[in-house]
Amino acid sequence: MPDTGVKPPVLRREIGLFGATALGIGAIIGSGIFIVTGIVAGVAGPAMVLSVLIAGVIAVFSAMSVAELGACLPEEGGTYAYAQKLISPFAGFIAGWIWIFSNIFVGAAVSLGFAHYFVTIFPAVPVKIIALVICFFFILINYVGLRESVLFNNVLVTLKVLILLFFVAFGLGFFRPGNFTPLAPGGSMGVLGGAALIFFAYTGFARVTIMAEEVQDPEKTIPRSIYLALGISTVIYLLVSMVAVGLAGAPALAHSGSPLADAIGMTGSSGAVLLISAGAMIATASVLLTTIMGISRIVFSMARSQDLPFLFGRIHPRFSTPHYAIAITGACMIAALLLADLALVVAVGTFAMLLYYLIANLAALRLPQEHRRYPSWIPAMGAVSCIGLIAFLSPGAWVIGCIGLLIGGTWFFFRRKTAP
Repeated sequence: MPDTGVKPPVLRREIGLFGATALGIGAIIGSGIFIVTGIVAGVAGPAMVLSVLIAGVIAVFSAMSVAELGACLPEEGGTYAYAQKLISPFAGFIAGWIWIFSNIFVGAAVSLGFAHYFVTIFPAVPVKIIALVICFFFILINYVGLRESVLFNNVLVTLKVLILLFFVAFGLGFFRPGNFTPLAPGGSMGVLGGAALIFFAYTGFARVTIMAEEVQDPEKTIPRSIYLALGISTVIYLLVSMVAVGLAGAPALAHSGSPLADAIGMTGSSGAVLLISAGAMIATASVLLTTIMGISRIVFSMARSQDLPFLFGRIHPRFSTPHYAIAITGACMIAALLLADLALVVAVGTFAMLLYYLIANLAALRLPQEHRRYPSWIPAMGAVSCIGLIAFLSPGAWVIGCIGLLIGGTWFFFRRKTAP
């Protein structure tokens, strides 16, 4: 083809350390801490604080593997790209596919979660309408530009962190130590089962690696942002879970669909309840924003590698975003709003994300020695811990997760067989 002198549109490196860290915090601290807290309290009792700590430690192993991979291979697509290069094309495809599969439904559930909190303040508005509007709004934000998405996410992250810190500071004045007795009514199995579920609330720490080609100085920024995001989120999770139990007790949290709002309600302050409810909406909005952002980049990367139709790999000439990937995956997310079930999504999402990080740890084990930052026992521990947590998930999560894997595997081999 002749050289027309017109350069094709490319992704822009517009994400600095603050933006990258905010992306991680925005993906980690979301609907998990506002909703899953109650589910974990029902499994682990007051020892849910230990579950949060165990899940955080396990996340650190996988985070170190992801940080090592992100510094060595700063490419759009995250674990999809790492596994494709270091394990096999099939492993890479499965990593990308299962991530897309889980997060489309997570995005739908987050939209519904936002809507449910919204109607507690404005009960006259239909839940489905609000969910559709908020989902469409964030699809549009992602479509028109990365800079706008990152700036908006920075604002949301700052607000929700401040609201959670208010929850901790205000709630400490009404703290009841007696709510921690007995500490672990479900024993060690309850604590580990709680850790498996609360891992769902940590799974966004690798979000920035999916957008590596849009990060400034990725070799340094990606690892730093991952550690900062995970460290800040873990401290906040520990404080919030401890104060929530101290306020309401584990049994009350276990039977609540809005555990943090109910916990702060024990103070008798209606204003505090309203603020925490607003925080939940901000948190779910932030997760929805970064979920749409992440899904579209995985789809873009897979299309560029010809694992998905080439249309998904096109970049908008004006906005420099993968606009077809954003629009089509966004449409799938809107369609999934009719099928989303929060409790099941948590379990299926955790199954898929643990499998995703298992593949990341296996990819880190395959890194050449000269590119290693950490000893090989780090990713080995990450892989073993992911397998261990998967064992504690419900049979329903296993069934739906395996169905998703089967669909993806069928597409992979069909595409390979029919490719020219």
